[in-house]
Amino acid sequence: MINWTRRGLVGAALAAMTAMPLAAQERISAVVIDGYPARALWVKEFTEFFIPEVNKRLTESGNYAMDWQENYGGSIVKPKGVLEGVQLGLGDIGIVTTIFHSSKLPSQGLSSVTPFVSTDARAVAKAVDEIAREHPAMQNEFAAQNQVYLATGVVLDSYQVFSTKEVATIADLEGLKVAGAGMNLRYLEGIKDAAGVRGGLTDFYNMLQTGLVDAGMLWPEAAKTFKIAEVAPYMLRANLGAVNSKTITVNADYWKGLPDEVKEVLQAVAVDYRDHVAGIAMDRATASEEAYVAGGGTIIDVSDADRSAWAAAMPNIAQEWAENLNSKGEPGTAMLEDYLAKLGDAGFTGARDWSKP
Repeated sequence: MINWTRRGLVGAALAAMTAMPLAAQERISAVVIDGYPARALWVKEFTEFFIPEVNKRLTESGNYAMDWQENYGGSIVKPKGVLEGVQLGLGDIGIVTTIFHSSKLPSQGLSSVTPFVSTDARAVAKAVDEIAREHPAMQNEFAAQNQVYLATGVVLDSYQVFSTKEVATIADLEGLKVAGAGMNLRYLEGIKDAAGVRGGLTDFYNMLQTGLVDAGMLWPEAAKTFKIAEVAPYMLRANLGAVNSKTITVNADYWKGLPDEVKEVLQAVAVDYRDHVAGIAMDRATASEEAYVAGGGTIIDVSDADRSAWAAAMPNIAQEWAENLNSKGEPGTAMLEDYLAKLGDAGFTGARDWSKP
């Protein structure tokens, strides 16, 4: 007869527990793509903020760990190819530059069609992201591209005009060829004989250097990063406004296979990344202008009257945008009004009320 003592029972239990294998940590591969180089603000912060933050939160439970494979600078896709790349599964997670895809992602143009309202990247990022969560249109557009929307990114405080010769007034833009991307090319429609030339951020330096264009619309941090002062030594501070131009998305098939815990972490960190990047954009705005001047650039402020006149001369592209969505059964007018109301609540009133036809 075996005599089980209390101590013996406890010892046996501990031995059994020790012998039991611990639950294995599941490792999940994630291929991240963007066509822009690693030095671009949003790419750099994806590497230095998004990925470490996801890793940190997953270690709290210890159930999962990510094996990140980062591919930037055209190694898998060019800047305009991220949307299709994620759609096809060339990347699991991508930073989509939405301004290149106005036909497939029309609702993403919300802040682009409302210029001269806010130069605060944080306010615009928050407002657009809230619209995406309150109205289904934005998420539906990405779903049609086999992608899951995570969050909006605003990486610039405001578009300005950088030129090869001095531009001090809106009249000085008449007859010039101006580089832009997406909807901001339409800002030129109210300026006599000004011609918009489509290009990507990585193209602007060469476009200006070779004389293909006389000016370009970009923001100070990008001007500093891409050394625009060397080829366009004049900046007209027109404060055209902050716009959302980046969206973090996930391939829908990949998303379906992720554990809920990982999905929740990715969604939460995407929102934090949204605010983090927008905050950096604002923090760097003044320093970037100073660097532009130090690099040989000159900054000229447009007058309030000229700024208002520019806004008034434009066609009401916001109403066109809303009507286009309305015709597709989406609440374009409501989205526009809600967005402007959010910015108004944050303290921003535009040079023009785009909600009025």
